[in-house]
Amino acid sequence: MITRREFISLCMSATAAVSLADLIAPVVREALAAGQVNRPPVIWLELGSCTGNSISLDNAVNPSLHQLLREVIDLRYHWTFQVAQGDDATRAIFDTVEQDAGRYWLIIEGAPMTAEGGRYNYVFFKDGQLVTGLDALKMLAAQAKHVIAVGGCACFGGPAAAHPNPGGAKGVWDIIKSPPVINIPGCPAHPDWITGTLSHLAMYGLPELDAYHRPVVFFGKTIHDLCQRRQQFEDGIFAQFPGDPGCLLKVGCKGPVTHADCPLRQWNHYVNWPVKAGAGCIGCASPDFPDLMMPFYEHLPNVYTGSVKTNVKRLGKFVTLAGIGAVAAHLAVGVATGRIKRHWLDGTKPLPAAPPENETQRRRDQEEQEKKCIAKAKTQNRKLTKPKETWVGRLVRVVRSGGKDED
Repeated sequence: MITRREFISLCMSATAAVSLADLIAPVVREALAAGQVNRPPVIWLELGSCTGNSISLDNAVNPSLHQLLREVIDLRYHWTFQVAQGDDATRAIFDTVEQDAGRYWLIIEGAPMTAEGGRYNYVFFKDGQLVTGLDALKMLAAQAKHVIAVGGCACFGGPAAAHPNPGGAKGVWDIIKSPPVINIPGCPAHPDWITGTLSHLAMYGLPELDAYHRPVVFFGKTIHDLCQRRQQFEDGIFAQFPGDPGCLLKVGCKGPVTHADCPLRQWNHYVNWPVKAGAGCIGCASPDFPDLMMPFYEHLPNVYTGSVKTNVKRLGKFVTLAGIGAVAAHLAVGVATGRIKRHWLDGTKPLPAAPPENETQRRRDQEEQEKKCIAKAKTQNRKLTKPKETWVGRLVRVVRSGGKDED
């Protein structure tokens, strides 16, 4: 089996034109054949979601993607991919929990709904009673070896938690603290991010995670750092409208605040991605998506509070005007109460001269004062003394006076 370092290099090299599944599948098959890896049982549970991440996984062009999933993991439950329905399907969940406690993986797609005790989202029946997604999450995570959140909604709430969030949607890691939740964000998540993370877990265990519990191998750099238009940003060439050539920062691209390798990996079997197509990144892999990424086509996002939504530029103008108003009000109160005049007079009075320390000091000060007075008098005397007349000036004066020299 290849080393973990070689595996990470393999994941990074899949950003050219070859599917990550094509590269990893032979490695996984070899490890399985050698008995170095066991296929873990997996329960894939969908909560408040649009099923977009499952569709993303299913839409991978390379057919070996599904083969990889069948070979790396033992998928016990996925209500979109499975054939069984009703009690037959849910029985697989409870059998897995009973027989493989502490060994199975729990993959969550979609945000847990917490309002009203989770009653905005039911996922299956148990003993004739509806079970909320929130209760199912807590029950299944308690005995899982790994909990993996797939997609922006499962990781951080995503669109399901957008303002005003009546369902109380949250990220899985806000609810489950142990075992640590592995977040694979995106709206949807890229198939390579999912398969690469699952393969790493199967062969090497927990991957290196960042502060948001995202695998560093896929989310270690910002889109801005990896973007093909980065040089245009450095050269100051900016698009004025989506679709124009140049960096798309001024028309809303959120690449500088979004960590993902989309510029290298691209989408639709490594064919294209939004910026390459002329549309700015909307930050779908960011923990702040979508609220703080909107409006998508404005340079700065809006600022949200409990009851106010305002643009940053408008907020800046308001704060500036409020500051000017506060200063003017302070000045008016100071004038009305006489405080400013009183302090101004007190502050401009000259301080009395300090007395000399001894007789010698007094004489020295007196001599210096006399020298200053004499120097000042000489300066004024030079200004008052009539300058000596030159012969040219005298000639001009005589001519103007009709040839008479008054002197």
